[in-house]
Amino acid sequence: MRVGVVCPYSLTLPGGVQGQVLGLGRSLRAMGVDARVMAPCDGPPPDAAVTALGKSMPTADNGSVAPLAPDLACALRTIRSVRDEGFDLLHLHEPLCPGPSLTALLFNETPMVGTYHRAGGSSWYEGLRPLITWLSKRMAVRCAVSEDARDTAAAAMGGQYVVLHNGVEVERFAKAEPTPTDGPTIFFVGRHEPRKGLGVLIDAMADVPSDVVLWVAGDGPETDRLRAKTAGDERVQWLGRLDDAEVASRLCGADVFCAPSLHGESFGVVLLEAMAAQTPIVASDLPGYRNVARAGLDAYLVSPGEPQALAAALRRVLGDRKLADCLVESGQERAAHFSMERLAERYLELYCSALGR
Repeated sequence: MRVGVVCPYSLTLPGGVQGQVLGLGRSLRAMGVDARVMAPCDGPPPDAAVTALGKSMPTADNGSVAPLAPDLACALRTIRSVRDEGFDLLHLHEPLCPGPSLTALLFNETPMVGTYHRAGGSSWYEGLRPLITWLSKRMAVRCAVSEDARDTAAAAMGGQYVVLHNGVEVERFAKAEPTPTDGPTIFFVGRHEPRKGLGVLIDAMADVPSDVVLWVAGDGPETDRLRAKTAGDERVQWLGRLDDAEVASRLCGADVFCAPSLHGESFGVVLLEAMAAQTPIVASDLPGYRNVARAGLDAYLVSPGEPQALAAALRRVLGDRKLADCLVESGQERAAHFSMERLAERYLELYCSALGR
């Protein structure tokens, strides 16, 4: 079976959807499926099985800024690639997102499976309801990565959806070489924008022990302001963008992974990555994160946007080895349940269903 996996976001920039697409492609190929990923790339493709469709441009999307490629040149490359590759089936991630996914949905007659990642309202969905309802019916199977994503899609265009939660490449994180530390260390990775809650975590650092170090990975519109706010505080180390191997290494080396997001999370893939890396988690108590982490079992969840509550949770996990070990043990089992291999098997079943096999 030859499958084209289409992603609307640039694969050379960090993001949850991009990680899922690349990981799924690797797992499908390990199962013997001839899977090729097609997406924008702003540098060398991150995988030999990637077809680069052009460069992206920053685009406001769902309270964030997404690296999309809605231009004509990318659309023409998408049409040509789909035509020339001879796929049996296309798997479109965020099928209605402007760029390669939407182009393939409009101009392709090959059987299609779609996966919706978005959770929460969308002006695009609301303003073009009749069009997107018609377009969505072109897919043989529609999936959603969470119950929230399913409800968002169903409210906008109706239809039935198979909920397939995101997966994690467990072995890749479990076997990563830990980054050495000199003392208690907290790790944050994500885009530096208000909804990710990095500012809340930095405020919380005032109430954690003075020997605790914070690793901050990623960048974004708030980077300069937050770096200026922590100027002179040697405990806060700004790492910039990290590649996948560096993220895995930092996850393994940290004593706590912190995800202080405020809203807009449909599924906490990064929590699964921390579980696979055997690192205890402190995170905001959000519906999307509860899809992954059970409070008190797999992660210590706190009310979002409250620096003092976040600091208390961090102190608790850093200071209670027994609690941290329990979170890690439960998290390992949880990550295994969401393994990328299991997810690839389920998608392969849906591909065969869409092809009538």
